[in-house]
Amino acid sequence: MQEASHLPDHLIARYRDWKEGTHSTNLSYYQELANKGQHPQEMIISCCDSRVHVTSIFGATSGELFIHRNIAGLVPPYELAGDRHGTSAAVEYAVAVLGIRHLIVMGHSDCGGVAGCYAMCSGVAPELEKRGSFVGGWMEILRRGFNRLPSEASEKDRMTRLEKEAVIVSLENLMTFPFVSERVASGDLALHGLYTDIAAGSLDVLDPETGAFVRV
Repeated sequence: MQEASHLPDHLIARYRDWKEGTHSTNLSYYQELANKGQHPQEMIISCCDSRVHVTSIFGATSGELFIHRNIAGLVPPYELAGDRHGTSAAVEYAVAVLGIRHLIVMGHSDCGGVAGCYAMCSGVAPELEKRGSFVGGWMEILRRGFNRLPSEASEKDRMTRLEKEAVIVSLENLMTFPFVSERVASGDLALHGLYTDIAAGSLDVLDPETGAFVRV
């Protein structure tokens, strides 16, 4: 087994700043988190993109949000086939074990994963359609959203629409999970769709009745 590489110096320096500052100042809070466990009321599924910083957007601290990140912030449909279901496992744990009350899917502007899906579905990214492409296989989840794009719109508008379709498709897929749909029906769980523009810092909320994203 190859020996692990040294952690970058800037990360070590930032850790020490956090340990001596934030952690030391709030030591009793962190001890309470460790002793009493986590009890978040919201789960947020968002993209791996380093520019999407959920805790900053909502001013959250440790223990407040249960966060799962993957390429394009997608949720696959409920299925029992296959061997590994990281996103589905996170959803199950949040809903069935933690008992969250709000499950939020957040998409964002300039999403590389969505751009890859757009290229793949347009037939100009054959490398993503190969069997060995993990990204291409994952982005197949969004093909349904691509097929719903209006043909008359510009490519820029279609791309933005597909970024929002990623949220809508994920919410549709969440409702195929029995333990999600049952809790939604009983009123114990609410699903929400969000879209943030990185440059503008804006946040849009999906209106379930109209299907439109409304600016906060």
